[in-house]
Amino acid sequence: MVQVKEGTLDSKVPDGPITEKWDRRRNELKLISPTNKRKFEIIVVGTGLAGASAAASLAELGYNVKAFCIQDSPRRAHSIAAQGGINAAKNYPNDGDSIWRLFYDTVKGGDFRSREANVYRLAQVSNHIIDHCVAQGVPFAREYGGLLANRTFGGALVSRTFYCRGQTGQQLLLGAYSALMRQVHLGKVTLYPRHEMLDLIVVNGTARGIITRDLISGKLEAHTGHAVLLCTGGYGNVFYLSTNAKASNVTAAWRCHKRGAFFANPCFTQIHPTCIPVSGSYQSKLTLMSESLRNDGRVWVPKKKGDTRHPNDIPEEERDYYLERRYPAYGNMVPRDVASRAAKERCDAGYGVGSTGMAVYLDFKDALQRDGVDVIRSKYGNLFDMYLKITNENPYEVPMRIYPAVHYTMGGLWVDYHLQSTIPGLFVLGEANFSDHGANRLGASALMQGLADGYFIIPYTLGDYLAATTLEPVSPDDAAFQDGIKEAEGRLRKILDVDGTESTTSLHRQLGQIMWNHCGMARTEQGLKEARDQIRELRERFWTSVRVLGGPQTLNQSLEYAGRVADFLEFAELMVVDALHRKESCGCHFREEYQTEDNEALRDDENFCYVAAWEFHGVGEDPTLHKEPLTFQEVPLTTRSYK
Repeated sequence: MVQVKEGTLDSKVPDGPITEKWDRRRNELKLISPTNKRKFEIIVVGTGLAGASAAASLAELGYNVKAFCIQDSPRRAHSIAAQGGINAAKNYPNDGDSIWRLFYDTVKGGDFRSREANVYRLAQVSNHIIDHCVAQGVPFAREYGGLLANRTFGGALVSRTFYCRGQTGQQLLLGAYSALMRQVHLGKVTLYPRHEMLDLIVVNGTARGIITRDLISGKLEAHTGHAVLLCTGGYGNVFYLSTNAKASNVTAAWRCHKRGAFFANPCFTQIHPTCIPVSGSYQSKLTLMSESLRNDGRVWVPKKKGDTRHPNDIPEEERDYYLERRYPAYGNMVPRDVASRAAKERCDAGYGVGSTGMAVYLDFKDALQRDGVDVIRSKYGNLFDMYLKITNENPYEVPMRIYPAVHYTMGGLWVDYHLQSTIPGLFVLGEANFSDHGANRLGASALMQGLADGYFIIPYTLGDYLAATTLEPVSPDDAAFQDGIKEAEGRLRKILDVDGTESTTSLHRQLGQIMWNHCGMARTEQGLKEARDQIRELRERFWTSVRVLGGPQTLNQSLEYAGRVADFLEFAELMVVDALHRKESCGCHFREEYQTEDNEALRDDENFCYVAAWEFHGVGEDPTLHKEPLTFQEVPLTTRSYK
């Protein structure tokens, strides 16, 4: 039985008009003098957009920063995989955009399950992000006259997305990476590549350090600091098949959760509508085709069930452009959750294409005839090349085949307006927190949030925490840190000692199938209850049958992977509990019992207009639910419609 506690969370949202909240709070925050900043050591875990920008910004201010990443270089963080763009309210096309419009679209796009104050702040700083990145030399696409170009993304009726062809994340990360490496060169950042965080150390109720494993030598290390910034991305790989890098995992966030950080809205998982379909049972990863393609590509299926003709042989009158038919105002640019469910519905009804029938077409015929090959290549050339290499089909000649896939996670550790978790001194940035996207993320807003948190928010709020908090000196030799090392050693040894017969990959794949079937695009009460039982059984089997070779004191990628899957097996149960508890449909969380007559999500604002923040009590034990009520004073609660 889930225990519920009301009124235990303080969001620290300032009073006053929403347009003044962030400016007012910045003026109230305590400051630290430049000379005193040198006395503080800050730990940053993760070096994607949020982590790299935060580490560079804090080092520039004078703090001593330790930056950790599991890759061999910060340049390999999963942020590089973001393709389509980053939103900002510059209104360069003069099409009616504004900070208010970006705020409104983001709140509505999140299906009214995000914190208004956070979303408005995100829209406010969006323009500064573009200016900052241009100054860094990020090569945004430009119009003929030299002005920055914009394109449309889902959930918006204006063009506000800045882009670098189909590799925006990579170019933005190179900008943040350059700023980070400048501080490494100056001695203000110490970089720890190939280090994985295995635990958070809490001393006297505050986060004071982490336990890491050197992935080359296997050595466990204790690192101390005055605050810890968690910037480790999302947990989409709990589904096994996703668009995430294979190294993306939940371990750092989950270990913080077990130390006392509440986990918010874990069931909010975004399914991206334009991915290359699954091609076989032993596939290990899925590939994203940017949402930006829907600007020029038209989504359709044959009007006749089971039509196996070549797509170019199907005449226009026998094609169902179902997004344009159902949502005439937005057409192919509806938000991702809407487009994903519509594709699933068409395929489930028997209109899908391809060898499995689990795909729809994304067709560029009209755009190629209208604009020509050179224009389309200048916008999407690298994406078309990637599709050709993977499928051996030329999208300049035949439509792409796409199907939804797990992409982004809106849930994450609960944070207040200052980005601080329920553990003082533990700040959570970017995709690792829950704060800005509600129940669905609009395209081109992940990069915006990561850079907003790192460049423009944490430099203010972290200083306020340090200025207001008395922190005693700690050492890696202290009991808390040594006990943390022993616990990490024990968990690694426990995995190795199982010495069973099943591979970690096989167990992970089975977990992914359970999650996709019961906690994916559509969910039911019965299916979620079955999933919880199946997850518990699979977790028990992991600890009796997994086989991991090698030892802990050496390079052992099999051991790394097994540790992450063990955490997924614990975390997956919380996802299911959260989805089971939320008896409504909102954004990506679609409970089949709660839908309108025309199959749209049916929210229950009276009973579920809150953030669900879960407190850990033990593996397999019922967590405690803490509610943060959500109020909408600026954007009235309405039924989300894109028709």
